[in-house]
Amino acid sequence: MGLLLLLTSTLLSSYFHPGSVVNAQHMFTIRDISLSVEPSTDVTRGTNVTVRCQVTVSSSGQEALSREYTIFKDGSIVYTKTTSSSEDFLYLLPEARVSNSGKYKCKINIEGKQSTSDAKKLSVTGLSKPDLHLNKGVVTEGEELTARCMAPGETGSIFFYFYDNSEEVQEKRVNSNQAVAELRFSSIGNHKIHCAYTVLITPDSFKSEESNSVTVSVKEISITPVLEISPQYKIFEGDRLNIFCSVQTSQHSTENMLLYLSEGTSLLSSGTTKVNHSMVALAKAAGLMFECRMEMGHLVKTATKTLPVTELFSAPTLTMSPAEVFQREPMTLTCKSESFASERLQRKELTYTLYSLGNPLNSGDTGVFSGKALQHEFNYTCTARAKGIEKHSETLTVRPRVFVSAPKISVYDKAILGKPIQILCESDTGSLPINYTLWKGYHTEGTTRVQMPFQKALFTVSISKPEELNKYMCEANNGREEGLLGARLTANVTVPLTHAMLSVLPALQDISEEGHLNLICSVQGTPPVTFKWYRVGDPQPLNATTSDNVYKDYEFPVISKAHSGKYYCEAFNHANNIVRSNEVTVEVRMAVWKKALIGGICLLIVTVLVLVFGLYFRSKRGKRDAAAELSVKPSSPKSDDSLTVNLTHDTEVYNAATVRVDRAAVSVWSERKPEAGNDEENSMMSNEPDVEYTEVVHPRSADPARVPLRKGTDTVYSELQNSPHGAADHHDYQGSVEYAELNGEQSESSQHHPQVNSYQDLPEPVD
Repeated sequence: MGLLLLLTSTLLSSYFHPGSVVNAQHMFTIRDISLSVEPSTDVTRGTNVTVRCQVTVSSSGQEALSREYTIFKDGSIVYTKTTSSSEDFLYLLPEARVSNSGKYKCKINIEGKQSTSDAKKLSVTGLSKPDLHLNKGVVTEGEELTARCMAPGETGSIFFYFYDNSEEVQEKRVNSNQAVAELRFSSIGNHKIHCAYTVLITPDSFKSEESNSVTVSVKEISITPVLEISPQYKIFEGDRLNIFCSVQTSQHSTENMLLYLSEGTSLLSSGTTKVNHSMVALAKAAGLMFECRMEMGHLVKTATKTLPVTELFSAPTLTMSPAEVFQREPMTLTCKSESFASERLQRKELTYTLYSLGNPLNSGDTGVFSGKALQHEFNYTCTARAKGIEKHSETLTVRPRVFVSAPKISVYDKAILGKPIQILCESDTGSLPINYTLWKGYHTEGTTRVQMPFQKALFTVSISKPEELNKYMCEANNGREEGLLGARLTANVTVPLTHAMLSVLPALQDISEEGHLNLICSVQGTPPVTFKWYRVGDPQPLNATTSDNVYKDYEFPVISKAHSGKYYCEAFNHANNIVRSNEVTVEVRMAVWKKALIGGICLLIVTVLVLVFGLYFRSKRGKRDAAAELSVKPSSPKSDDSLTVNLTHDTEVYNAATVRVDRAAVSVWSERKPEAGNDEENSMMSNEPDVEYTEVVHPRSADPARVPLRKGTDTVYSELQNSPHGAADHHDYQGSVEYAELNGEQSESSQHHPQVNSYQDLPEPVD
């Protein structure tokens, strides 16, 4: 038990040793990686090249890091190695070859962290001279020869080329530094053989110099093919030919031998030792070419002959007359051989046959056929025969022409008065070419020939009146003696717009608020017309519309002062000429009810003012009259009443004294009490007596005791009461009224009763 405890303690102490770290992580970073090529990036073949990969790594510990290096050449891995050394990593290329040329890169991987260097290009120049070896120096015709070409010390993908007398005969691609080729020779004599190679390094290639040259002697085999033809001279078509193909040998065996007899590309016969063939001679421009071919293993020998053959008669030609024919019109087809060998053949010996499926024609003279053209195109061929020789003509396609239909006339695009107008003439049916003629009345305006389907017969004319357009007609002709005349032109002529005018409803002087306003734009020209209404100063139209009439209105349903301003309109039609109208100034007047309201208000204000001023002046006058109150004393008074005159300070007589009689002050403007005897009469009168004003001029008194108020005469108004009968109420007396002038400066004037010394006659009251 004690031993177990001791062992446990030892293990724990060693595990937790002061110099150890539990689960310590080794920290590092790859600072830089670079690649270099030594001694240079451009070297010659055989140079020892070193590709150096330098890596700078910073780490936190002393332990070596496991580094994995990878070398790339042209993007492909060529070498990989793992090491813990911090020294530069070297990739060696001893005795570098052209195949080592390329772009190199280096990559390092440390515990998952990777870094790659930049690429460096290595160029190796120089190739070794190729070496050629042959297994034989002398061969016979068709015998195989083995040639081996080597590129000493070269590696990579290599193309080898083999040459016979400087002519390339074979090409081989291998991934080694040598290639083997099997060569055969078809001609006897000496052949100089050499080789060369090319090292392929994408995208470049490097070619070597030529190899050594080796001479090969080729011996002939004593076997010769023989070609015989009978007859050999003055051969005409139809003559019988006999052709023989055989071989001639003296010592060589004919085992495994094959013979082939052919004419051009046609194989006539085949056999082993002898072949023959019999045929009728046919004329060909280059003659008859015969070949006798012998094959024995890889050995091939041929014998050829060209045999001229005279033509017995030429191939027939098929023609038609007339050259152009219309549907269901008569036509004639002629089949004829232009030449024949008169020494062997007479023309009457030639026979002709016409082939026309579904449309047989009548046969007349030799080779002449007649009939009517169909309504559609048709193919015809003919055959000429003589002495067993048959020759065919080329196919003749008859395309019957279609008579042109009556032309139609129309305006191309638009007809605008005053501008050039294009008139189009066209027919629904008719074979091209078609001649179109434009007529104006009884005079021609021009002719146009339409030769292509897309071509149009257009004529440009000008007119001064719209009705002139109806005088034009079209004539079409595609082969008739007389052309077809179409109908007269019927088309609408667009008259450009003129005389634009803007008018308004109601009349300008009747335009008022809350009424309506119509802007009527009218023009002269051809509808439809597009109208636009504008307000001066606003580039955007108020409204735009198209009408089939030459006038159109734009309505403001309810107008206000804001609608006052200048207005105009513009219009255009298909002639695309824009016309502008005159400007109309619209002034929206005040509404009638507003005028009435304002008039009523003004009248009311005037009335109120009149009443106010009237009351004001009356109150002023009342005060003045009250101050100038006078007492009127009758000449023969019936009682002891006296007249009292009250003068206020506001009147022209200041401090007027009041004269009292029987303790009652009576103003001259006061209502006089009616007499007792007149109660009945007074009861029929108005309660308010009529008042009448009379101006009295009273000269100043010469009494020195009286202080004059002002110089000149004073004017005082008296109030007299009129009787109900219209006359002044004098009661029962006739007397005078005297105005009392009192000095307003006498303060005691109101306490004294000045005595009137004398009476003067007062003027009669005025009715």
